[in-house]
Amino acid sequence: MTERGVLRERLRKIEALMAGAATPGERDAAQAARERLMARLAEAQREGQAPEIKFKMADSWSLRLFVALCRRYKLKPYRQPRQHRTTVMVRVPRTFLDTVLWPEFKELNRALFEYLDEATERIIREEVYADAGEPDTIP
Repeated sequence: MTERGVLRERLRKIEALMAGAATPGERDAAQAARERLMARLAEAQREGQAPEIKFKMADSWSLRLFVALCRRYKLKPYRQPRQHRTTVMVRVPRTFLDTVLWPEFKELNRALFEYLDEATERIIREEVYADAGEPDTIP
């Protein structure tokens, strides 16, 4: 399996873990719960109950992941004029943010960074120089 395949598999496992689906019955129940959640989210957005929340991401990788997750849940991430490139605004109910979106983002972001760190280390060692460790500390 390729490294990308390994990452995709890890992301699928995290998603399955978040949904808690192990058997076909659990998958059906998780899908039904997801649909109910999406319906509640859409209704909260229509009624204007979703507060506007600002997110500042530390890097472009996290930003891209967060935006993709928002879009997956039919949220509309945006940026206001003159906001930094790593700032994202989203109207999202706080309960959805706290129980679904943010925990899932944190898990996926951790897995993404582990993958990127491993790939970077491997590329540097293979293509640049074998010793890619920390620099020496000189007193």
